[in-house]
Amino acid sequence: MNQQLYVEDKKGSLKNLTLIIAAFASVFYPRMLDSVGFPSAINFVHFIIVPFTFAVAIFTTTVKSKKQINITWEIAIGCLLFFGVNLGSALLNRAGVINVFLEFVLLTEPYMLLLAIICLPLSQAHVARLRSWVLISGVINLVLAILQYFLLITKILPVKSMSLADNVQGVFYLTGAGNYVSASVSIALALYYFFDDKKVAISFRAFWLLASFYQLLVSDSKQILIVFVIGWALLVLTKYDKVDKFLLYIVGFTIFLTAFFWVVENVDFKGLDAFRYWFGRTELYGSDGEAVNAKMAGANIIISHFKSELNWLFGLGPGHTVGRLGGWILRDYAPLLAPLRPTIHPATQEIWNALNSNWLVLESSMFAPIFTWVGLWGDLGFLGLAAYFFLAAVTWLRLCKDDLSKLLMLTMLVYGFIFTQVEEPGQSLTVALMIGLQWHQRQNRRLARLVDLAPPQDVEDQPRVVSTPLYVKPRKRR
Repeated sequence: MNQQLYVEDKKGSLKNLTLIIAAFASVFYPRMLDSVGFPSAINFVHFIIVPFTFAVAIFTTTVKSKKQINITWEIAIGCLLFFGVNLGSALLNRAGVINVFLEFVLLTEPYMLLLAIICLPLSQAHVARLRSWVLISGVINLVLAILQYFLLITKILPVKSMSLADNVQGVFYLTGAGNYVSASVSIALALYYFFDDKKVAISFRAFWLLASFYQLLVSDSKQILIVFVIGWALLVLTKYDKVDKFLLYIVGFTIFLTAFFWVVENVDFKGLDAFRYWFGRTELYGSDGEAVNAKMAGANIIISHFKSELNWLFGLGPGHTVGRLGGWILRDYAPLLAPLRPTIHPATQEIWNALNSNWLVLESSMFAPIFTWVGLWGDLGFLGLAAYFFLAAVTWLRLCKDDLSKLLMLTMLVYGFIFTQVEEPGQSLTVALMIGLQWHQRQNRRLARLVDLAPPQDVEDQPRVVSTPLYVKPRKRR
């Protein structure tokens, strides 16, 4: 007996799903299109498509679940709070209108896309379609990156940036930190595929993971491994109330670290040289070491430009310090944005001067004074940080119910202390999509259990019900 658990607007859901895929494509592929001759304006298309997808999802959603609606409202309210702080900072510091718009969209678009996904009553077929788009894009990125490496070492492809490894950037070719973003996306998607699709042979899933690790090595993106190790360690700490899982994660983490350090010390592989070099420079990491001083240089410069106590709360204005907007976009796309009259602040150039004059920062971006959390605080102050972390908290508490989603969120937290990858749309929206997919897959598994008349277990949301039969005839036992 077939049970109608929910009625979905197939045409509406399909249109919204197509919009979500278009929004993802608009952040994942434009750098590659730009590098083959498309106008540089293509890099700004996502600033229109993602908010449009967000608006359409809110005004056309047909979901009825109370908890689902509450999550949608909480994310929407978080976006409004962030916009309010952004606008207040702009008025206080006389920032340009375009600064306000770009800062808002750049930092909130992962949550906009996540809300658009949560708003949809996606069937299993729609989830599979979205999942296929994300995974195929991940494979394209990985294959392109490895292909670029071999074309570079054979000198068929010219080296266009600092070093050969920096040019291994997959679909993010060529950008300032494209090698890190590309490797991050490859590792995250490989982990998602490894833990999500248990029907595929573990050898095939492990091959994708190993290929991603190979990309990490040849692109000299060593900090990505450090980020995931720290994220894993933080995930272990969240298991303190579940002794069995806590011990399992501790054992796994210890085995991994022991094996990794043994490989670094004993395996003669050029890709591991960077780990050996930086692990041996212990004098850099003290409380007054060069690493700490270099990392804090940006914050010290920002504070030197504060004119009142309000700057601690609202910062120096959107795009006025060293977030992705002020540190990169306003500088790299100055001719394109000039007619829109963006505003800049002298603090940005001072921090760039500090970066370019420090030998340690020039050797590794791990120690750069330009990173998301100092940039967000510098632009929008402590209120901006609070509004942004409210959005992150909603996502963590409401949507991250599985370990993979939690790990992805924790790695984004760690990335925010290293560079501006949290604000890289190609990476942040990919993570948002994976979290949204995990959430929908949990809901669909719950619906499947209801069809089988099995009681739901460990699922936080009610089914998205539009019409439910009042009586379900029990199955006869054989």
